[in-house]
Amino acid sequence: MRKVRDYDAELKALGDKARALKAKRVEQLGQLVTATGADALDAETLAGVLLDAIGSIDAGAKEAWRAKGAAFFQRRGRKGGGAATIDGSGAATEPGGDTAGGSGGAANG
Repeated sequence: MRKVRDYDAELKALGDKARALKAKRVEQLGQLVTATGADALDAETLAGVLLDAIGSIDAGAKEAWRAKGAAFFQRRGRKGGGAATIDGSGAATEPGGDTAGGSGGAANG
């Protein structure tokens, strides 16, 4: 005889997993904002910058942003953090050097 599947329990488990993944993504995005120094910007400015980036159709600008982002993660990787710093809780413990440098770079250009 076949075992009866509990679809309600499976759906609940999937929903819980989806919520956990979404919460982790939100936390990682917050850590990224902090690690880059963008937390120094007010919310309206940061939202405007992100909306401009999303709406941009300039492929050259997008490629330049991508290259800058890749360089940022490579630079953090050499300092011992890397993408793992963004994924874990290390960004909260190590923002000193990069955050000051990142916000200074953002303020200057």
